[in-house]
Amino acid sequence: MADALLSVEGITKRFGGVLASDGITLSLPAGELHAIIGPNGAGKTTLIGQLTGEITPNSGRIIFDGQDITALPTYQRSMRGLARSFQITSLFADFTALDNVALAVQAHAGNSFHFWRNARTEEELRAPARAALERVGLSHRADNLVSSISHGEQRQLEIAMALATNPRMLLLDEPMAGMGPEESARMVKLLLELKKQYTILLIEHDMEAVFALADRISVLVYGRVIATGLPDAIRANAEVRQAYLGEQEAVVVNG
Repeated sequence: MADALLSVEGITKRFGGVLASDGITLSLPAGELHAIIGPNGAGKTTLIGQLTGEITPNSGRIIFDGQDITALPTYQRSMRGLARSFQITSLFADFTALDNVALAVQAHAGNSFHFWRNARTEEELRAPARAALERVGLSHRADNLVSSISHGEQRQLEIAMALATNPRMLLLDEPMAGMGPEESARMVKLLLELKKQYTILLIEHDMEAVFALADRISVLVYGRVIATGLPDAIRANAEVRQAYLGEQEAVVVNG
């Protein structure tokens, strides 16, 4: 697509004899929330790793905002506006929620802050961190240690850290992993708000959430995209049902 913010062109990744990405091609226009679903071991996190620069594909190209970023390191992709949340929380448990987000602001800013000054006194760090916490509904937790807040709030905090880097696109790797129904509902509400402003690539196992959020869905099986389309088309796709959704999950997504 000519107006795509992110284009993935035939990327392939092998780990020994395992083909983790098998010629994956995707195109995300600006403003779309595109979900990637698939069974465990389908290669979803490997795909995200290649998009963020943590994993180098054996072949293919990744184009972001019209520029080939396939060979760029992670930090340069972040500076261009790609922000990621992880499948497993990666937070500093003994720091406050505000400290964690301020560190994300500082990391994105590079070395623009003085090494010998206390980061907790830098309003240039704290102000955007507070704004990011407010955006995800965690301003009341700013001074709480991460170890004392709930799992769902920790997932919200990770998204706040991503937002604090002023991204153009969010790469979200199972943001609802380990959540109960109430926490998942809060996350869905948050993502519905964020999709009004950001292009989002979402990997998620919660099918109810996926079908509530996604503009389009791609199904990944054994490293290969077997279908891409609107949610209703994915619901009705016989190959998708056989390969992934199954009878029980098909009942769920059909309501």
